[in-house]
Amino acid sequence: MAVDYAVIIAYLAGMLAVGWWGMRRARSKSEFLVAGRRLGPSMYSGTMAAIVLGGASTIGGVGLGYQYGLSGAWMVFTIGLGLLALSVFFSARIARLKVYTVSEMLDLRYGGSAGVISGVVMWAYTLMLAVTSTIAYATIFDVLFGLDRTLAIILGGAVVVAYSTLGGMWSITLTDMVQFVVKTLGVLVLLLPIAVVKAGGFAEMKAQLPTEYFAPLGIGGQTIFTYVLIYTFGMLIGQDIWQRVFTARSDRVAKLGGTVAGVYCLVYAIAGGVIGTAAKVLYPDLAAADDAFATIVKDALPVGVRGLVLAAALSAVMSTSSGALIACATVANNDIWSRLRGVVGRGRDDKGAHDEVAGNRAFILIMGVAVIGIAIALNNVVEALTVAYNLLVGGLLVPILGGLLWRRGTAPGALSSVVVGGVAVVGLMAWKGILANEPVYYGLLASLVAYVAVSLATKPTDAAVLAAWRERLAGRTSVPAAEGTVPVG
Repeated sequence: MAVDYAVIIAYLAGMLAVGWWGMRRARSKSEFLVAGRRLGPSMYSGTMAAIVLGGASTIGGVGLGYQYGLSGAWMVFTIGLGLLALSVFFSARIARLKVYTVSEMLDLRYGGSAGVISGVVMWAYTLMLAVTSTIAYATIFDVLFGLDRTLAIILGGAVVVAYSTLGGMWSITLTDMVQFVVKTLGVLVLLLPIAVVKAGGFAEMKAQLPTEYFAPLGIGGQTIFTYVLIYTFGMLIGQDIWQRVFTARSDRVAKLGGTVAGVYCLVYAIAGGVIGTAAKVLYPDLAAADDAFATIVKDALPVGVRGLVLAAALSAVMSTSSGALIACATVANNDIWSRLRGVVGRGRDDKGAHDEVAGNRAFILIMGVAVIGIAIALNNVVEALTVAYNLLVGGLLVPILGGLLWRRGTAPGALSSVVVGGVAVVGLMAWKGILANEPVYYGLLASLVAYVAVSLATKPTDAAVLAAWRERLAGRTSVPAAEGTVPVG
């Protein structure tokens, strides 16, 4: 394993080095939080694909393939569909807003009355997303070094917190590009064909496994529908995803680059299902489906290649973890702490302001330590991720999409939608269970009813607010020079 260890250690050291280099570029709020809004199509596509395909998509996607066959690809496939929908229908408008957070968008659209509440919901989502990604380090480092769970979480989490704190979005963008390349080589180029060959090819796989392993809907129609509600719609409104949209240098880059990343996600989904199916042939009696990825990597791959593929898994986890961490810190600082202090900056891109960079850097460090602590204390990753997405979709989907699509939506309607949807989701999770389908179904319905009913029953949004919103949405609002002029990638 010496060669594998060397590959992983070199990879981790490289991530820290990139973080140190990124610190030199992050000298303004815009540079630190959204990479100066100047990423070109290649870097934008790579980093967007890196953040949406995390540990759940890699380790979990292979595990679903092990359990259900090719239809196990549906979870990651719906993530790809969500990214495609966001990129084709909404990303251009989102990029033109020139804001930092989803709550700032709600303030612009509705007149600034739901920021703190929506910020709390988004903060809870991004926090739990970062926690679940951090927990995944335990699986990878256990396979690599046989480390204790707590030590593995601290090691992996510390590396991510370090490079994220140093350089903000610049460091995360640069490391995500490395992670995208490593992930593509490790999973698609190496593990996928090797797994199929080791399993005897598709003909042998079909001969060894039941027919339902190759049925497109074998995982179940209701499960697929739930995945669409949670992951496809979740991709449309998550702060971690929007913050990457804000990094695009133009609305065209956001649309086309995001579309490329979405197609990549679809390919990655199918690859995970195939690898999991091959693992079922090779190791039919694993104790847990999520062990399939680590087992096939450890036993089926040659030295060196094994280290690269494990680095790919580590890349997947780190990209999602760092993206969720900076999103969590951005929301905590800009949407909650600043508002509670009475300092509300609606999308301003003020130059320099070392104190702003230092403040956001401090919040990343604080949130990072909190994430590591919660990850150590928490055991059930699936439940934590389900809580995060249920709150996000049930509480924020309707007011966000309503604001983009329905002119009659009002601030009281948006606020009631967030509160009613969030309370309904929490109450139903307590009653029916966290993993039940009813919380997101009925929470989303309650949010929609509240939004429409209250919006129609209240005074329409002020014409001046709507006019300013349309100007910003059309990209006619001037952008300060602090944004930077040199495109990247």
